[in-house]
Amino acid sequence: VQLQASGGGLVQAGGSLRLSCAASAFSLDHYGIGWFRQAPGKEREAISCIANSNPTTYYADSAKGRFTISSDNAKNTVYLQMNSLQPEDTAVYSCVADTRGFYSTDPLTYDYWGQGTQVTVSS
Repeated sequence: VQLQASGGGLVQAGGSLRLSCAASAFSLDHYGIGWFRQAPGKEREAISCIANSNPTTYYADSAKGRFTISSDNAKNTVYLQMNSLQPEDTAVYSCVADTRGFYSTDPLTYDYWGQGTQVTVSS
């Protein structure tokens, strides 16, 4: 079972990135998927989550109006479209999966973690 996050990079303030979370060996369409980020010296925080079984979504206040989470079951991939990026969005972004189909802002509730992808926003 693997989750692979990709799509990070260096972007100027105001720019956009689309992160992808691809799964192998299991289907995401009934899982809860979360995107978490962690910046140096800061706690890990939940940015956006989706419960594919419902589906319902969650956005942190910092993400509302700028980020959009979506799921493409045919590609077994969950995306995080990030627009209007700001330097404070700089962090390592990781995707996580909950096999029960729910989502949570508590990272400890998730069953699988993928390697993170670095997002750096320059001012």
